[in-house]
Amino acid sequence: MARYTGPATRISRRLKVDLIGGDQAFERRPYPPGQHGRGRIKESEYLLQSQEKQKARYTYGVLERQFVRYYKEAVRRPGKTGEVLLQILESRLDNVIYRAGIARTRRQARQLVSHGHFLVNGVKVNVPSYQVSKWDIIDVKPKSMGMLPFMAAKESFGERPVPAWLQVVPSNLRVLVHQLPERAQIDVPVQEQLIVELYSK
Repeated sequence: MARYTGPATRISRRLKVDLIGGDQAFERRPYPPGQHGRGRIKESEYLLQSQEKQKARYTYGVLERQFVRYYKEAVRRPGKTGEVLLQILESRLDNVIYRAGIARTRRQARQLVSHGHFLVNGVKVNVPSYQVSKWDIIDVKPKSMGMLPFMAAKESFGERPVPAWLQVVPSNLRVLVHQLPERAQIDVPVQEQLIVELYSK
C-alpha cells in the first residue's frame, strides 16, 4: 500500500497541529508553509471539514482511497459514525504498536510491521492496516527481540503512557488488547463530526 513519505512537519504546519508529537520544527514555526504562510486564509465550512479529514489521514498514514473505505465501514457498523471511524483507525496494527510504546512514531511502527517482526495470536502479520480485535495477543518474533528498536523499546518503556485498552508486558513486549478503544481514550486532535459532515454531502 502506497503512503505519504514527504516531510511530516510541512503537513503539520499546513493543518496547524503537531501530527508527530514533540516536533520542534513545528513549534518554531506553527503557521502554514510557504511565502504567504502567515497571511489570513478565509476559513470556509468546507475547508474546516477537509482539514479535519486530512488531520486524521496524515496522523494514521492513510491515503484517500483507504480512508474512504474506512468511512464506509464505519457507516455500516452500529454507533456514531465518526467515533466508529476513529476506532477503526486506532485499531490498525501499526497504531497499536505505536500506542504500546514499542515504536517511537507511527512511521517506525509501520516499518516494523511491514518487515514481519510481529505475531498476532501466534501468526506472523506484516500488514500495517491489519485490524486488531478484542483479546488479541501481539508478540515480537523471538528472532527480532535482539534488534536495536526492540532493545530501545524495553529500556525506554514507561516514558510514554500506554492507553487503558492495551496492556504491555515489558519483559517481552507482549501486547494484550483488552478492548477496542472508546472515543474518550483516543487523544487524536480531530473533530470527527466534521469528517462525517464532509462525506454526508
